[in-house]
Amino acid sequence: MKVVAYIRVSTEEQATSGQSLDAQRAKALAYAGLYDLELVEVIEDAGQSAKKLKRPGLERALAMLASGEADGLVIAKLDRLTRSVADWQKLIDRFFGEKAGKQLFSVADSIDTRTAAGRLVLNVLLSVAQWERETIAERTSDALQHKIRNGERCGKVRFGYDLADDGKTLVPNAVEQAAISLMHELREAGESLREIADQLNQRGIASKQGGEWKHTTVKGILARAA
Repeated sequence: MKVVAYIRVSTEEQATSGQSLDAQRAKALAYAGLYDLELVEVIEDAGQSAKKLKRPGLERALAMLASGEADGLVIAKLDRLTRSVADWQKLIDRFFGEKAGKQLFSVADSIDTRTAAGRLVLNVLLSVAQWERETIAERTSDALQHKIRNGERCGKVRFGYDLADDGKTLVPNAVEQAAISLMHELREAGESLREIADQLNQRGIASKQGGEWKHTTVKGILARAA
């Protein structure tokens, strides 16, 4: 089977991590030799993060899979390809799923999608990653909601409040609270979000940052105050 190896490091990793390009190249070569894979090319992305799939080296490697120049992709570890569950799903649908027919080999993760066990391990790892991300998001949301209920600041000071002298507690701003009440009144009277924004601008009511009111800002305030 013809395969292409893909190796990647970010700028920071090049200086601090053991996942160097040379180490990844050596692992890919050794893996291909061990499993009798014909390695046609080693493609690298130096100084590229895993935040997006649009990377010169990765795009070339995937193009080789799409054109049939290679039947599989060898990587040192799954996160060399991407850390995004959504991007993984795209890659599986387009290349590494059963219908797509291309194969993925991850050295450190012991994944070989030619086998049912390899495909199972890949899907389990992706499911766990998705679960971890959602769990972290839930914990973060719960913590923020707890702080909000206790009148504490979360990020920027919200319209309708000022920051107290302790630097963390929010106290109501009478003028801004009156503006929020006006927004609700206008909305209940059938005004659109854009019309409400226009009204606020015409009345000279200042926004938190001092610029003109936008319908999106009004929408956010009304949703938060609902």
